[in-house]
Amino acid sequence: MSTLQGYFDLRFEPLRDCFAELFAEGEEVGAALSVSIGGELAVDLWAGHTDAEQTRCWEQDTLVNLFSCTKGLASTAALMLVERGLLSLEERVAHYWPEFGCNGKQDIRVEQLLCHSAGLSAIHPRVPDEALFDWGAMVHYIEQEQPWWEPGTRHGYAPVTFGWTLGELFRRVAGETIGHFVQRELMEPLGQELYIGLPEVLDPRVARIVRAPLTALPDSPVLREIMSHPEGVTAHAFTNPMSVMNSTNKPQWRRMELCSANGHGTARSLAVLYDMLANGGRYRGHSLLAPELIERARREQVRGEDAVLGCESRFGLGFLLHQPRPLAELGGEGNFGHQGASGALGFADPERGIGFGYLCNRMGSEVLVDPRADRLLKALYRCL
Repeated sequence: MSTLQGYFDLRFEPLRDCFAELFAEGEEVGAALSVSIGGELAVDLWAGHTDAEQTRCWEQDTLVNLFSCTKGLASTAALMLVERGLLSLEERVAHYWPEFGCNGKQDIRVEQLLCHSAGLSAIHPRVPDEALFDWGAMVHYIEQEQPWWEPGTRHGYAPVTFGWTLGELFRRVAGETIGHFVQRELMEPLGQELYIGLPEVLDPRVARIVRAPLTALPDSPVLREIMSHPEGVTAHAFTNPMSVMNSTNKPQWRRMELCSANGHGTARSLAVLYDMLANGGRYRGHSLLAPELIERARREQVRGEDAVLGCESRFGLGFLLHQPRPLAELGGEGNFGHQGASGALGFADPERGIGFGYLCNRMGSEVLVDPRADRLLKALYRCL
């Protein structure tokens, strides 16, 4: 059994025990768990290994791929542009990015990109594997894309394309990449480590992602849809280009700034980000985002059957929202955050002023909340 390291307030002992059980039951390779409340860490734990061979121990400063937890970080940065008057949620994307405004995309609004109702969940033509790391090429694919449905009439999660649509929009508006902005305007004031585009010097601290063979994955609506309709929106959303499925341990993946999927960081920093969002945009004397924008971001924008995931989903502006059903809960109505494909989860509980962060390197199989994360958040609420 892996030895847990770190700190926890004694009232969170049931949460510590739950985290330990995941390792005892063989559910984890390596992972970290943090809870931040009103600017103070109440839980900061880690255990396990950073590689499948279990030769390197997970350390206090181990970094790991956030996968779609990156979307919450990126959406926070976009909302900061809104607060500064540089970006309007109601404005057409083409106003800022003229080349975007063609092939049925002319009237897509910024808010529709953030809540996955723009119809741009995937790219229609098959994309060469090498194009994944060519920003200009991928932006051109987005510019030429035609929506899979009439924008605003339904919603469908955009697991990967969200990164090129929001990332290029951000670059056009801010005059810099989202990764550079996040470091200067968010991470430096917070004193934390979440990266969109990882500096090469930090590679030795990165945990390797451990994937299960496709044949070992449990049956799921998403997997069935991908296998039965390889040219459908779900298959293209998750596997186009195909290199997105097998690149997560490559240096090129770490270096690129794909704000939908390739952020890297620590669970501690993810918890602190959501602590700030749970407390009206303030953290230890820093005011980073207006409370009214946070309220708008966690307000329901879309709900119902997801055209990509094949199940009910619920989104605010860039954030996943709580649903009172199995493997979709975030602790209660009003909570908001984002999951990641590895099983990762970060969320804010504004009622209690709590930020939660859980990161791991063994890939999960659920499209919303992973069973491991679900167990941990339920244990958290038993402590409160």
